[in-house]
Amino acid sequence: MIKDQSKSPEATPEKKQLEEKDKLLEEEAKKVKDYIEHLQRLQAEFDNYRKRTEQEKYLIIKQANQELIQTLLIVLDSFELAFKSQKEDTEFTKGMKMIFSELYTLLEKEGLRKIECSGEKFNPKFHEVLLQEGSDKEEGIILEELQKGYMLNDRVIRFSKVKTSKGVEK
Repeated sequence: MIKDQSKSPEATPEKKQLEEKDKLLEEEAKKVKDYIEHLQRLQAEFDNYRKRTEQEKYLIIKQANQELIQTLLIVLDSFELAFKSQKEDTEFTKGMKMIFSELYTLLEKEGLRKIECSGEKFNPKFHEVLLQEGSDKEEGIILEELQKGYMLNDRVIRFSKVKTSKGVEK
C-alpha cells in the first residue's frame, strides 16, 4: 500500500518552508516592481526637467536676440537718415551702403523683416497712426511711412509709424 505523503508529518514542514519562500519571493518581486516604477517616474521627471530647461534656455536666448536687434534698429534708422541727407553718391557713401546692406542681411538671417505699408490699408496689428491728412484716397489708406516697422520672426518688435488718409475732403 502506498502512503499518502501529503498527510505525512515530514511533508508539512517542507510545505510551510516552500510557502514561506513563495511569500518572500512575492514580496521581493513586489519590491522590484515598485523600484522599477519609481525609477521610471524619476526618468520621466528628469526628461521633463531637461526639456523644460532647454526650452527656458531657448527663450532666454531668443529674448536676448530680440533686445539686441531692437537696439540695432536705431542704427539702421541712422544709416537710412544719413543716406537720405546725402546729395551725391561718393565712394564713402557707397562703402557705407555696403556695410548697411551686410548688417541688414545679417539681421534678416536672424528673422528680421520690414513691415510693408505704403499704399496699404491701416492695420492696427502692424501700424501706429501718428498723423491723418485729407486726400483723394479712401479713409484708412497709408499715405506715408514716417518710421519703418519691423517684425522678428512672426512677432512685431516695432510698429510702423504712419500717416493715413482721412478720406476725400469735401
